[in-house]
Amino acid sequence: MTVFLFTLILFIGAIAAGLVGSLTGLGGGVVLIPLLTLGFDVDIRYAVGAALVASIATSSGAAAAYIKEGITNIRIGMFLEIATTTGAIAGALIAMYISTHLVAVVFGVVLLFSAGMSMRKKNNNIRSDKQSLLAAKLKLNGSYYDHQEKISYNVFNVIGGYAMMTLAGVISGLLGIGSGALKVLAMDTVMKIPFKVSTTTSNFMIGVTAAASAVVYLQRGYIAPGIAMPVVVGVLGGSFVGSKVLVKADTKKLRLFFSVIITLLAMQMIYNGITGRL
Repeated sequence: MTVFLFTLILFIGAIAAGLVGSLTGLGGGVVLIPLLTLGFDVDIRYAVGAALVASIATSSGAAAAYIKEGITNIRIGMFLEIATTTGAIAGALIAMYISTHLVAVVFGVVLLFSAGMSMRKKNNNIRSDKQSLLAAKLKLNGSYYDHQEKISYNVFNVIGGYAMMTLAGVISGLLGIGSGALKVLAMDTVMKIPFKVSTTTSNFMIGVTAAASAVVYLQRGYIAPGIAMPVVVGVLGGSFVGSKVLVKADTKKLRLFFSVIITLLAMQMIYNGITGRL
């Protein structure tokens, strides 16, 4: 395969990764890592390094549009980024000392979890008159507009959500996938934040989490410019388009398609990890 063809295929894959990552809040790594490792036999550590760069690009491309629409809760994002950043640094350090076969298996398991999370029934309009004292003190409660209707919401179980965000950070640093599934789970299920807010705030946070662990991969030489450059350009374009689609479109069919694809990829990654092909 020529360098031009490799770059072109990687660029197209990055566009798809940015689009899917932006629409679901799961990050673009779930598409890029299998593409690089299974499609091009790239070492998984280099694939993770490229995926971290992609996650930063996904967040940068989508976050601005979501903030402009008034959906993202910036205070929640900034607060929970403390947990994800510390976890990401720990995960990146751990990744340097464990087998790539184990990383592949863990990645496959997380993909399966992401598929299940993507198809889980969502409640976009969670309302409650109760309030969490800690959430009120940190001013985490908020509101957003959905089809011209103002939706107000309160945040709960702040400590539990913070703990899960730390775990999400560790997985992000270890696997380079942005760990959006755990971020959305923490906000949507544990903290009772509406799903649209959870998804957009997850996209806002992914870049900061990925940047923390990307520094470790860069220092170790696992970020290759020839792979990272087409990834960044493609993901930025895909995530920008995705951010425009999410605000207006129903993503139910996309979630079904996405879940089927990443389930197949997860099974392939786990198989290759167990058999030592990665």
